[in-house]
Amino acid sequence: MPQPHATTPTPHALRPPEVDLSSCDLEPIRVPGSIQPHGRMLVLEPDSLDLVAWSDNWPDGQLDAAQQVLRGLVLPALEPGATPVSLGALRVAGETLDVAAHRSDRHLFAEFEAALPAAGNEAPIYSLGRVFLPKLQEAGTLEQLTQLTADEMKRLTGFGRCLIYRFDAAGHGEVLAEEADPGYDSYTGHRFPASDIPQQARALYLVNHFRLIADATYTPVPLRAADPALTAADLDLSQAQLRSVSPIHLEYMRNMGTLASMSVSIVIDGRLWGLISCHDHQPRFLDPGTRLACEHLGQLLSLQIQSKESNVAVAERLELRQLTLQIVSHLADSDATLQRLVAESSLMLRLARATGAAVVLDDEVWSVGDVPARAQVQELASWIAGLGTEVYESSELPAHFAAANEFREVAAGVLAISISQVHRHLILWFRPEIVQTIQWAGDPKKPKAAASGRIHPRISFSSWVEEVRGRSAAWTPAEVGAAVELRQALIGVVLRRAEELAAVATELGRVNKELEAFSYTVSHDLRAPMRHIAGYVDLVAQTEGKQLSERAHRYLGHVKDAAAFAGQMVDALLDFSRMGRAALKQRMVDTESLVEGLVRELARLEPARRIEWQIDPGLPTLYADPLLLQVAVRNLLANAVKYSRTRDPQRIAVRAIRSDLGSGLEVEDNGVGFQMKYVDKLFGVFQRLHQAEEFEGTGIGLANVKRIVERHGGTVWAKGAMGEGATFGFILPNREPGNENAVGTPPDNGGKHA
Repeated sequence: MPQPHATTPTPHALRPPEVDLSSCDLEPIRVPGSIQPHGRMLVLEPDSLDLVAWSDNWPDGQLDAAQQVLRGLVLPALEPGATPVSLGALRVAGETLDVAAHRSDRHLFAEFEAALPAAGNEAPIYSLGRVFLPKLQEAGTLEQLTQLTADEMKRLTGFGRCLIYRFDAAGHGEVLAEEADPGYDSYTGHRFPASDIPQQARALYLVNHFRLIADATYTPVPLRAADPALTAADLDLSQAQLRSVSPIHLEYMRNMGTLASMSVSIVIDGRLWGLISCHDHQPRFLDPGTRLACEHLGQLLSLQIQSKESNVAVAERLELRQLTLQIVSHLADSDATLQRLVAESSLMLRLARATGAAVVLDDEVWSVGDVPARAQVQELASWIAGLGTEVYESSELPAHFAAANEFREVAAGVLAISISQVHRHLILWFRPEIVQTIQWAGDPKKPKAAASGRIHPRISFSSWVEEVRGRSAAWTPAEVGAAVELRQALIGVVLRRAEELAAVATELGRVNKELEAFSYTVSHDLRAPMRHIAGYVDLVAQTEGKQLSERAHRYLGHVKDAAAFAGQMVDALLDFSRMGRAALKQRMVDTESLVEGLVRELARLEPARRIEWQIDPGLPTLYADPLLLQVAVRNLLANAVKYSRTRDPQRIAVRAIRSDLGSGLEVEDNGVGFQMKYVDKLFGVFQRLHQAEEFEGTGIGLANVKRIVERHGGTVWAKGAMGEGATFGFILPNREPGNENAVGTPPDNGGKHA
């Protein structure tokens, strides 16, 4: 035991914080106050290198010598929380020790271990680059990658068994590859329950990618400190290679018949993808050079897995995008109703790799493939619509929707998109139940506390088979993304056109037929080619992109943008033309629910925007066509969001208007505003008061608002000032329309606010 400095009090051993060991997640694994005995530690002030704490296994005379050796070095820059940096082999009181250093926010940690002779070009890390890396690059599958790594890791370390496993969404570990000596149990094809690795341990695996436990029977070496105020909680050993580990984990190892273990994290895109785990029936120490090679091996495997996953994901997205383009192209060449989707059954099923699909339009259901009964599809569609989400996906539908237990054989999984916020318009894809037989390495249930209240790890690792029902194959991010893209295309291309044509068809005679002919001609002569242009630009960029110059890519981008804008102009003109002819189907409309739904929709479209919404309680109930009123209010709210985007925060107020002329709404924003001398131009077709480069749009939204309001016998108005925001409002008659004399201009104060 080293003698303390004469100026310091008697050193005291640090004790770990008191915790409730009835929960593994509460153990202080980052601040144990002790280290493993195969090395020694100094804890120093980062600037002065004054001694703060030390491990209790320094031989007499070496503590001061080690401190002086460190003072004689020019230490590298150490960032708090970074991986330890090797200081090389140093002579300390006649003994050669390998030294590594790292920093926390408050302290500098130096770890000392017995040094081995330098291996030179025969060091393990060099063999990785010469021999192993080329093999890894040639591996074509994940199975080949992991098996190669398991073989190499076992060769490097000499451990009796090496496992490589990944974590699933629930945190369970699935063994992908294994290499083991005779006499070791095989876990190939097994799973380890998530409870084996508490959440705080998983978080530590992201911070420190390497961990060695040389002997599961070791006695922890306490850290001692000169300052009585210093506690174990003050010394964060997260990055320390010598950090003492949880006694529960040591018990877990002994129960498993393992006296030495090593783990290397597999980290992909900042998440713990899996672990390389090595076990041995006997204690086993690894020198720093071998440990460094093992950590690099884990990094190489992580990079290769990430590369292969990215390549697979890109290929999958491209394939599904092609299918989406084909579906949209077929719709553009037809009457563009959603029912047409099931006519292209192969495309619809391939898009989501589903066995069945259904289109629900209110009380109508069209389906293809294996689907539940019509009434069950309707019930499921109503439940999903009630969730208020644009996209819903689940591979365990019976766990969330009890009625699905009746049809789980054909629909244990569902992917659904909601097309309308007003009507029950949904598209659903189904996947059947896949009964899984999972082989666990022991019972996956979480260990129970003993009579003392302390958690003990499980004892048995014998195979334990579980049959899992009520699940389908999981939906991949690419499949969900393809559904989102299809939803956007349907909203912009199909649904609006179908609703407009249906409304126009009920009111117009001969003029209506001429308008339909015009719409059909424009759709085929302008809209479809615009989409084809955009589609072929995408195809050229995808297939020939590597051969094109940067200028060619820029020109293709201009072509696609121009085609998209031309399509928007045509759509806007058609909207305006039809808005004045659509038959009104008026009823009482709850504008409070309407506004709340539209605000949620706008928030989902631009989640990064910081918008402060102020919505008056008790917005009025108006007598209007629900669909047309929704179009008008959406345009006013979207305009407020668009023209206040330069403000931080954006403030948008929605107020109730009540006067003798009727009731309505007023929308006020703190955006760029406008000059009042141009107020008469605001509601004209294609009239814009701001540059298109500053604010996107066709300049027809407010013209639609004016036409809709006037068709209801109401009045619109606008007020604003440059740089001070703008206010737009409208009033509709309180009674059923028919008396045009009831329409007038709102009072100068914009009406009475509720």
